[in-house]
Amino acid sequence: MPPLLADTKNLLSDLIAHYSSKVDYLMIRLEESEGTDILLRGDKVETLSEGISVGGQVRACYRGGWGLSSFNQLASLKERIEEAIASARMVGDEETILAPIEPIRAVCHIPLTGTNPRQIALSDKKQLCIDYADLLKSVDGRITTTSVRYADSNQNVTIATSEGALIEQSWVDMEMRFAATARNGETVQTGRETTGSRKAYEDLTGLEKQVKSAAQRAVSALSLPSVRGDAYTIVIDPILSGLFVHEAFGHLSEADMAYENPDLLEVMTIGRRFGPEELQIFDGAAPLGHRGSYFYDDEGTPATTTQLIKDGVLVGRLHSRETAGKLGEAPTGNARCLDYHYAPIVRMTNTWIERGKTPVADLFADIKEGVYARNWLGGMTNGEMFTFSAGEAWMIRNGKIAEPVKDVTLSGNVFQTLGDIEAIGDDFYWDESGGCGKGGQNGLPVGCGGPSLRIKDVVVGGEVA
Repeated sequence: MPPLLADTKNLLSDLIAHYSSKVDYLMIRLEESEGTDILLRGDKVETLSEGISVGGQVRACYRGGWGLSSFNQLASLKERIEEAIASARMVGDEETILAPIEPIRAVCHIPLTGTNPRQIALSDKKQLCIDYADLLKSVDGRITTTSVRYADSNQNVTIATSEGALIEQSWVDMEMRFAATARNGETVQTGRETTGSRKAYEDLTGLEKQVKSAAQRAVSALSLPSVRGDAYTIVIDPILSGLFVHEAFGHLSEADMAYENPDLLEVMTIGRRFGPEELQIFDGAAPLGHRGSYFYDDEGTPATTTQLIKDGVLVGRLHSRETAGKLGEAPTGNARCLDYHYAPIVRMTNTWIERGKTPVADLFADIKEGVYARNWLGGMTNGEMFTFSAGEAWMIRNGKIAEPVKDVTLSGNVFQTLGDIEAIGDDFYWDESGGCGKGGQNGLPVGCGGPSLRIKDVVVGGEVA
């Protein structure tokens, strides 16, 4: 997309200057996006669309109270500013506390390494989906349902604030999701794969092996025995490690969660030990090339890399400017919004567990009876409790991977589970398939990474003996 026109930037600056004296803080965020959305379910094309969205939001803060007004016509901007200011002044009755940042004036674009998907014809994207759908169906006659989802978007966002910031930032994001369901009588099993990229359209091509594996897992699971429900020592692969650190621990590190919940804030006390000395956990948008990467967040705070756990001890958390100010900590650049309809809230970016030193083969050593789980099928968290379903799994017997099993769910308390990590593998994998949900803002692109982990005493669901 072309850079924002100079006269529009001048308009933002003039309006900010005119109205900033009426509130403690004022921000205007303009957004232009264009994208493709395709959904194939079975042989039917349910969605095939390309669209352009133009809009923005005004955020005003007065005595700690926030006002938000969104719009999709630039001509109404003056009215929307007055609306946001009126709302803020109506609810504000305390003190505006925002951690200070240096106001930035910059134009930046997250670089691509290959073809921009916006340069690919809609018919070619549709054909790619059809080819993958045909591949899913061709695996076995017992495949009864398939779905392929394709989405790409090109976003250009401009932020202007009463502190003097004027930032224009753009990026491209793309994602594909595949699912196949197999049936044999009353037995039904599903396999899923997801991939995403902010680098190149080519990252979504040549995925035949990955797509086929989703259908193959569904078919294979039809005849597998269910795992016997019990507490086991488990080994999980890097994809499940990434999911675990994001869902089970990452959300608890978002400072708005802690600030609004005194009990959680007490639990998440800086300096408290949560895991072994080898455990290192990070989050940050600064590492380029991932789906949660950017230069500035939606408040204009520069991207950072924040260490959350160092040597097993909690040393940091994720912040917006407001949560950082109220907790007396440094802003981390984690205020994000899905689009101009929503206010920025504290969100993860790229979250990962650093690789360890244990060779992966050694993670299985001395496990008399355990479970090896790979990939993910689904999951949920509720505070510090989590439940994840593995995409595929095997029993571990006498230190070796043994027979495959199905219906493997892993559940527990995240703090206890972190403390029960026995070894951290020397492998590592970035999973770019994530779409995070929080506060009604679902599908925000994130990255997750990690090594294989060995964890003791994990409750594994399945058939009860």
